[in-house]
Amino acid sequence: MTISEVTIDTMISGLNLPNNIMKTLKDDVMKAGVTKKELEEIIERVKESYKYACVEPCEAVGVVSAQSIGEPGTQMTMRTFHYAGVAEINVTLGLPRLIEIVDARKQPSTPMMTIALEKEYANDRDKARKLAWEIEATHIEHLADITTDLANMHLIIDLHEKTLNQRSLNSDDIADKLRDELDVMVNVPGGVANQIIVTPNSPSYRELLQLAKNIHSITLKGIEGIKRVVIRKDGEEYTLYTEGSQLKEVLQIEGVDVTRTYTNNIGEIYDVFGIEAARNAIITEATNTLSEQGLTVDIRHIMLVSDIMCCDGEVKQIGRHGISGEKASVFARAAFEVTVSHLLDAGMRGDRDELNGVTENIIVGQPIKLGTGDVHLIAK
Repeated sequence: MTISEVTIDTMISGLNLPNNIMKTLKDDVMKAGVTKKELEEIIERVKESYKYACVEPCEAVGVVSAQSIGEPGTQMTMRTFHYAGVAEINVTLGLPRLIEIVDARKQPSTPMMTIALEKEYANDRDKARKLAWEIEATHIEHLADITTDLANMHLIIDLHEKTLNQRSLNSDDIADKLRDELDVMVNVPGGVANQIIVTPNSPSYRELLQLAKNIHSITLKGIEGIKRVVIRKDGEEYTLYTEGSQLKEVLQIEGVDVTRTYTNNIGEIYDVFGIEAARNAIITEATNTLSEQGLTVDIRHIMLVSDIMCCDGEVKQIGRHGISGEKASVFARAAFEVTVSHLLDAGMRGDRDELNGVTENIIVGQPIKLGTGDVHLIAK
């Protein structure tokens, strides 16, 4: 006879296990419809498995994690670009990406966003396309041909009508934008359709060339830094993929689903959503980078690395400017990089080394404080 939900709750609640394991156990048991005797056996097995999965006391978790991530890392290709499902957008993967993640780089070499849309935009291609134009940075070269007229000392901008209509812009909008940004004379002649004439403040050849150069750098519409937006249909709905990442600005656009929009720029996630989100992003990015190369590393090793990177409330790199450079032990810092300067500084300050870690004990030739070395037996 299958048992009731109340009995299951009572039997499971006494277990000293993590909440998600208890929840999964309860859901699976309810689905399977087991008897009381079977449930008792299941609980025993789960307890055994959990005990087996726990770390032994005095285990060198750091060394094991370093080995578990570093060893598969040697088998990763240096193949930097791979088309991540979107043929038009390049993404850094493999070893260079893994190095980028643990170095906590402020700007990844190929920032990219996956923008999920709200229901009414996700099912309508035209609305999704319109939203993409709102996000993609539009520059003058997308819309027009620029001719330098040396005889009259001005620039003639011939706009393409089709592109203007597509991106819902008109010549007056562009003229206003150029006036604001460049602070020069901009005329829209009445007789000629879709033409703008820009005159520099002083009629010199150098000013004219400088003006032609400056016009290209102005973002006429969209978000600066987002070079391209690609629309793809994933299952039932349309999703936008962008080259370039500006999380804060994109989340403010109407029609973007804030809860499912993602960027591979961990620094931006930290700035917008805080340290917990950044920690999860490091885990996700590292796991995806390894699994894309067909390598499986236990997620707990990666979680340990991301915990160490984020434990102070900001994302720190694993290097001499971050975790390794902030170790309390002088020997541990000196063993990592720039040996002489660490020893010199420590000597000048008169630092003491307590010899608590692995590295410093190996340097002085003592047993390390791990495993059996961490246990002191005192006999009468």
